[in-house]
Formats: sequence, structure tokens, C-alpha cells
Amino acid sequence: MAYIKINKENFYYNLNQIALKTGSKEKIALVLKDNAYGHGLRLMATLASEFGIKHAVVRKTSEADKIEAFFETILVLGDNIVKHEKYHYTINSLAEIDKAQAGAKVELKVDTGMHRNGIALYEIGEALTAIVQKGLQLVGIMTHYRSADELGSELFWQQKQFEDVKEKVRKAGFVNVRMHSHNSAAILRSKTFSEDLVRVGIGAYGYNELPHPFDDTLLKPVLSLYAKKVSTRILTAGQRVGYGGDYTAVKDMTLSTYDIGYGDGWRRGDTAKAFITAEGLPILGRVSMDFISLESQKEEICVMDDAQEAAKQLNTITYEVLCTLDEKLERRIV
Repeated sequence: MAYIKINKENFYYNLNQIALKTGSKEKIALVLKDNAYGHGLRLMATLASEFGIKHAVVRKTSEADKIEAFFETILVLGDNIVKHEKYHYTINSLAEIDKAQAGAKVELKVDTGMHRNGIALYEIGEALTAIVQKGLQLVGIMTHYRSADELGSELFWQQKQFEDVKEKVRKAGFVNVRMHSHNSAAILRSKTFSEDLVRVGIGAYGYNELPHPFDDTLLKPVLSLYAKKVSTRILTAGQRVGYGGDYTAVKDMTLSTYDIGYGDGWRRGDTAKAFITAEGLPILGRVSMDFISLESQKEEICVMDDAQEAAKQLNTITYEVLCTLDEKLERRIV
């Protein structure tokens, strides 16, 4: 069956590059939401813990429950807010404060310009008061950048907004509150780092999404996708392959099918522009639910070893190529 290789050495190399930026691996919070960007939630949590990462970020409590033993704190980005010793819950709106369980540890997200989640700047005072009245433990203040991976001044504008937020929280008398705003793109382009935490996702998995002329911090892809041969046949020139017969053999050739398809989360793509695998083999005809066809007799082939390059071929983004890979695919550490 098709499977995924996880390169432990590359993963640790990437974490080291982030630690050089933050000054300490203690400041890294690894984003493990959505099955660790397709890499495998528990597997990557295990490797991160062995490396010495103490903080994680997930989407739901159900994810946190699977990796609770590996970290000192786990930030849950969006779920019912309940009391838990290790879990920190994100407050995305004033309404969530009313629904939160007393005693819960919360991190207040402030909208500094992304305009997606988080309280408005003018709501900070009201939110801080409501948190105290509800009996919640404020343990963090956070924001998210909308354009850290793009040229322009918007990052600096949001950073200035967040500095004002930090000052308001301090003046309100809150202490022992961790402040964080940097994602992978922000930390990779930063020359200095003075916050308490960085929420690193795609960078840890091996991808620097910054355009030139930013400093090109080399990162190494962690995931590669393999498929195994199912069957082989001889085609004669003129015979057509797969649904719709979109590919026509231009010569006599040996064709094999391999056990990967959109049922496994591999993108269907466009037959007018064949996807070229990591081994330089074009996919012939349409991607099926469970199969692809290649001119090859190898027992297994590497479909992809760089999601960033794959995304360019598929006209999408690195994140989508990775996150759509099915959880049922076996992940093997190498």
C-alpha cells in the first residue's frame, strides 16, 4: 500500500534553524493541527518531544487529548473552553468568554489586521474585565499576521498594533502572560526575536514560503510520498489510458498502475499538464480514486518528496498538498 516517509533528521534540522532565530528551542510551539499538516499527529508529537519541544498548538481538544503526554502546554485554537491543567484555550470573541468554564486557562487573541478571528482592538479593556469576572486564568496574548510572507510594510504595521496591545495588558496589571505573534514566515524573516513563543508550522515541516529577496533560510522537506505497483501491462501505440482515455500511447510501452489516488488525498490535477513525479515520471491520463498510471516497472516509486514543488505543478499551495494526505496512509520514520 502507498505510504509516507518522515525524515527525522530533516525535521530536527528545521527545528534547529528555528531555534537559531528564537534563541532557544524552549520558545518553539509546534503547530500540530490537522494531523500535523499531514505528517501524522502522534508521530510528530513524539519526535518533537524527543527533540525537547515543550509546547504545541492544535485546532481541537480531541487533538490535544492524543498528545497530552508529550508537552507542558497545548494551545487549542478553537473549541469549547474548559478547565485543564495543560490546555490553553484561545478566546476568539467576547461571546466565548461568557461560555467559558471558570478556572480555564485562556489566551486572548487580538485582531491586529487579519480580520478573521480575535477581538477588536477597542474591545481589549472589556475583554480583560470579563476574563477576570468570569474567573478565567489569562496566560497568553496573541495575534496572527496576514502578510508575513509577502513583501511590503503590513507586517510592521501589525507588529506596531500588537506592541500597543501588550502595553495595555501590562498597564491593566496582568503578569506571567506569554506574548506571541510570529508564525513561520514572520520568524524566518526576523533579525531579532523578543517574544515568549513562536508558533511554527510549515517551517518545521521543511518549507520556507518567503519570496526573494528575503534571507533564504534553507529548510528540508520532512515528508515524501511513495506508491507501490499494483499491475503491469504492455500498451501498443494508439491505445488509451484510464478514465476518458485522456492519454494516448505514442509508442509501444510498458505501463504500471500504482496505489495512490485522490481517495488517499493525492490531488487529481489536470491531465492537460501531466504531473511529474519526484523520479521524473509523468502521470499518464487521469488520477483515479485509488490509482495512477506510469511508464515504469518499478515495484515502488516516489510520487513526491517536495510539497512546495508539487504545489507549483498542481497550481495550489504547499499546505493543501500536505494537509489533504489521508490519515490512513502509513507514516514511516527514516
